[in-house]
Amino acid sequence: MRTTRTRTAYAAAALTAAAALTLTACGSDSGSGDGAAKSAFEVSGGSSKPGVVLDVPKKKPELVLTDTEGEKFDLVAETAGRPTLLFFGYTNCPDVCPTTMSDLAIAKQKLPEAEQEKLRVVMVSSDPKRDTPSRMRKWLDAMDKDFIGLTGDYETIAKAARSVGVHLEKPVKEKDGSITVSHGASVLAFSPKDDKAHVVYLAGVTPQQYTKDMPKLVKGQIP
Repeated sequence: MRTTRTRTAYAAAALTAAAALTLTACGSDSGSGDGAAKSAFEVSGGSSKPGVVLDVPKKKPELVLTDTEGEKFDLVAETAGRPTLLFFGYTNCPDVCPTTMSDLAIAKQKLPEAEQEKLRVVMVSSDPKRDTPSRMRKWLDAMDKDFIGLTGDYETIAKAARSVGVHLEKPVKEKDGSITVSHGASVLAFSPKDDKAHVVYLAGVTPQQYTKDMPKLVKGQIP
């Protein structure tokens, strides 16, 4: 089986305190991470909280893809009025993607059952050619059987990601047969009150930090 390599993708955020935030993608064995790009988040600075509060909340992307049952899934319609955590990643990712989804699963399990049922955790594939619905379902089931996986046309996915400040690069097959996939590592938290993302979580957030924040996110509060 050929291995998958992932470049490091950076996203520079315009902070009110004039500092910069970095979004790291999955672990890289491709060296310098050439081709990394920037995507801006305007955030409130000066906070040590794991969740970064956006100065300008992001609208939920209008995105219609295929879910893990092979059915059409309209992200806006299907998650309207529900707390929603959105992540762009891929099943062959060696580190950040499985870690992020596992951490979210751990935090979700700490919620009361009624709140778990309200929450929607959605992973949109950044490598849709290989991420078939059945593959995504099997992969997500290892974390949480209720997690939603979406796949489909790459350009549609990339456009939706850009609309919420997440940078993706089209998977590239290298000369040695490995595939390089570059993507941001942020989790956007959409409020059930207005269906907008007010908080973004970058790479490195721990399960304990997600566990602390998730009860507030489910209620539409800013941690």
